[in-house]
Amino acid sequence: MTENTEHNEQPDLQAPRQEEMPFAIVRGEAVTELPKDLYIPPDALEVILDAFEGPLDLLLYLIRKQNLDILDIPVAQITDQYVSYINLMQEMRLELAAEYLVMAAMLAEIKSRMLLPRPEKEEEEGGDPRAELVRRLQEYERYRKAAEDINELPRVGRDLYVAVAEFHGERPKAPPPDVRFDDLVAAFKRVLDRAELNKHHHITRELLSVRERMTMVLEVVNSETFTPFEKLFNLKEGRMGLVVTFMAILELIKESLLVLQQAEPYAPIHVKAAA
Repeated sequence: MTENTEHNEQPDLQAPRQEEMPFAIVRGEAVTELPKDLYIPPDALEVILDAFEGPLDLLLYLIRKQNLDILDIPVAQITDQYVSYINLMQEMRLELAAEYLVMAAMLAEIKSRMLLPRPEKEEEEGGDPRAELVRRLQEYERYRKAAEDINELPRVGRDLYVAVAEFHGERPKAPPPDVRFDDLVAAFKRVLDRAELNKHHHITRELLSVRERMTMVLEVVNSETFTPFEKLFNLKEGRMGLVVTFMAILELIKESLLVLQQAEPYAPIHVKAAA
C-alpha cells in the first residue's frame, strides 16, 4: 500500500523593497541616472568647515581629545598630530591661515629642544621649553570658558522677546488733587518772599478794604480759564496790600466764589471764578 503525502505549497513572500529615489526632477520627470555627456568640474562644490577658531583652539582640541594633562604635554605626539592636520587641510585645498604654520613651527622647535640633550647649566636657566606654550593654552582656555558662559546668558532676540502692547482707547484722566490749605499758605509765602525783593522805604498810609479787594480779584479772574495764583497780587503794594489780597481770596473761597486747582502735589496753584 502506497502512502501519498500531499505537500501544501505556500506562495513565496518577497520582502518589500524601496524603489530608487530620483536625484532630480526635470520638467516633471524623475531623473535617476546621470547623463553620460554631463561634465562636472572638480571645483564645482567646496565645503569649508570652520571647526577651529585658531591654532590654539586646534591644539587644545588635540590635547582634550586624548585626555592629556595640559601641564605635561607630550610634545612629540601632539606635534605629529598637529602637522598631520595641517597636511590634511592643504590636501583639501582649504585656505590655511599663517597662524597655523607659525604654531607648527613653534611645536617643531619645542620638540627639537625636548629631544636634543642640553647642558645642565642651560637647562637650569632656560627651564621647561613648554612653559610658554602651556601659559598661552591656559589663558586661551580661560577666555574660551568665559565666552561660553557669556553665550549661555539669556539674550534678547534669542532667548527673550520683548512684548509690546499698544493702547488704542482713550486714556483715563485722573482728577486733579484737592488744594490743601498748607499748599495755599506756602504759595502765599513765596509771594511774600518775592515782595521782600521789591520793598521800599516810602511810608504811606493807605486804607485797604477786604470787600473792595474781593471785587478787584473777581474782576481779574473768570470762569473759563485759570489764572495763576501769583498773578492776583501786586508786589508793589507791600506786605499790607498782599495780606489784604490774601484775606480777600480766602473770603471768596469761603463764599464758594473762587475755585482752586493744582495739577499735582507741589505744582503751581491756579484760580478761576466759580461757574
